[in-house]
Amino acid sequence: MKAFLFPGQGAQFPGMGKDLYEASEEAKALFHKANDILGFNITEIMFGDDAEALKQTQVTQPAIFLHSVIMSTVMGSSFTPDCVAGHSLGEFSALVSAKAMSFESGLKLVHQRALAMQDACDEVPGTMAAVLGLDDKTIEDVCAKTAGIVVAANYNCPGQLVISGEIEAIKLACEAMKEAGAKRALPLPVGGAFHSPLMEPARTKLATAIENTEIKNPICPVYQNVAAIGITDAATIKANLIEQLTAPVRWTQSVQQMLEDGANSFVEVGPGKVLQGLVKKIDRSVETSSGAIA
Repeated sequence: MKAFLFPGQGAQFPGMGKDLYEASEEAKALFHKANDILGFNITEIMFGDDAEALKQTQVTQPAIFLHSVIMSTVMGSSFTPDCVAGHSLGEFSALVSAKAMSFESGLKLVHQRALAMQDACDEVPGTMAAVLGLDDKTIEDVCAKTAGIVVAANYNCPGQLVISGEIEAIKLACEAMKEAGAKRALPLPVGGAFHSPLMEPARTKLATAIENTEIKNPICPVYQNVAAIGITDAATIKANLIEQLTAPVRWTQSVQQMLEDGANSFVEVGPGKVLQGLVKKIDRSVETSSGAIA
């Protein structure tokens, strides 16, 4: 059983997508369509060498989405998912690739999501930190006991969890994590407290856009971040997508559930190999690979 995985923010790199653009007329058409939908030449930034320009949230998120979705298109007949999952932003790529949403709708939502998240970051300062070498339960307990807002945000793989919240609360939690035996607890260079209650203003803005977007039943189960189980019902997908910005990314749980449901081959579609690394940390024995142009 084949699972196709779609990466989230952080996987971007200068020059991304240029090979796809040059390899296929269909890819070329989709990139041009994206420029029209977004109202700026995202291809110029993606194919160029300005890493700083690519790091801006309103560019990064659509860029990763485009790379993933267009790659799944140019993979042609080798894109044969029995199930799909995406990490945070990657969930939108997964839904479009699984035909639950149109390319246009997915791109518009991703763009709105990026702008809403940026606004929330400006409005409510926050940050995130990676905690290594502690079990999930201990991390959750430390967060619960720490003053201020701090929560478990990204369950990436056993022994690697990202926490999110107010700047001071993250500092206190990092100290407490080290005292509890963490190998490392280090703040991340991010602009805000993603997947925490601090993203509520962004969730509210995006909820309206998601409500007004047509979402259909996908061609295969989508293991959503919020639920960590395979879902094929459009209404449930929509509800989970609305919750996603303030809820944790249950990546470990999603992969474990896919394995339990019979997945034995994981293909990462999009820039980088981060998700393949996480899958290997969850189960060394499974086969992982990167999507390739047909």
